Amino acid sequence: MRGALVQRGKVWSVVLSTKDDSGKWKQKWIATGARSKKEAQPVLTEIMSKVNKGTYVAPGKQTLGDFLNQWLLDYKGNLSPRGFERYDSIAHVHLIPALGNIPLTQLRPEQLQRFYTTELNKGLSPLTVRYFHVVIHKALQTALEYGIVSRNVADAVKAPKAEHTDMETWDGMEIAHFLEVSIDSPYYALFYTALFTGMRRSEMLALRFQDIDFLLSQVSVSRGLHQLKDGSYVFTQPKSAKSRRTIALSPAAILTLKEHKEKQGALKAQLEVQQRDSDLVFSDIEGKPLRPNTVTRAWAILAERAGLKPIPLHSARHSHASIMLKQGVNPKIVQERLGHATIAITMDIYSSVLPGLQEAAANGFDKMVLPRTEVQNQIR
Repeated sequence: MRGALVQRGKVWSVVLSTKDDSGKWKQKWIATGARSKKEAQPVLTEIMSKVNKGTYVAPGKQTLGDFLNQWLLDYKGNLSPRGFERYDSIAHVHLIPALGNIPLTQLRPEQLQRFYTTELNKGLSPLTVRYFHVVIHKALQTALEYGIVSRNVADAVKAPKAEHTDMETWDGMEIAHFLEVSIDSPYYALFYTALFTGMRRSEMLALRFQDIDFLLSQVSVSRGLHQLKDGSYVFTQPKSAKSRRTIALSPAAILTLKEHKEKQGALKAQLEVQQRDSDLVFSDIEGKPLRPNTVTRAWAILAERAGLKPIPLHSARHSHASIMLKQGVNPKIVQERLGHATIAITMDIYSSVLPGLQEAAANGFDKMVLPRTEVQNQIR
């Protein structure tokens, strides 16, 4: 099989030439949508690479299932290990069984829309089905860029709207009570850190002693820890550039971490093991990573023991942010502490906290600008 680039009108196409049984050459045209030969060249290179490997399937014969399987392998490098597991599960548990036999070039918007409706009727949440939409959209966008399909049919489909759920948080008194109940727990320092910094579970589990500056009272976040389905652990890069950050620690938080380090050092000394700066801050007695699900279950058990309303461990992060915002801390500072990519994300997540802050800000403006007697008269 030969491959070449040919301009037709204003766009370039890949032309594949093959000999049939009689020795005659037959051509297959594949649109790339590229406006220049330079833009079309990667498509030709990709196709010819698959031809040479024996993995190329002609667009007219390739099913959606075939394409998703190959796309997952090609796209794997763009995902974290946990992210790839999620994409792979969505494709093989949901997308391929329902839509995999449809020829890729014949997939229609109404088929995708019907699939979403069917999944919702099965009891799946709108948010879950939206994840399906994200995966199929990215895959079809790749097919469009490769010139295999003429459009991304997922663009014409409406994904379910995510249901709004009220954020569950604890206030200062509830946090204090929880910490009082959990003080003898082996996870006390971990939960204290979660509530006093707003760090993600994965970030705390990847934390090393060298990441804590006990002199300046701050902690550096530079990675995350995840456990894969096979039980292995992987350290990953932060979700975004803003996720790589330094968080100032309160006096109480730094004292808790100092005491935790001393206890860890004493336990290691009993085992005749030297404590190192590269050791994980939160680990088992042998220094191995803690299982994320075990930590989450311990949180739930302690919350129930304390008689508090149940909130997930991730809501420790929300509780931290909500308390800071209610104290009048600049939202930009809260964004930096949480590691959100933009302040818009912070403002959107914690919009329920903002009305009270705006009222306080408006009242504060009166006090700063108007004479005190005038303000008092207006209040009367």
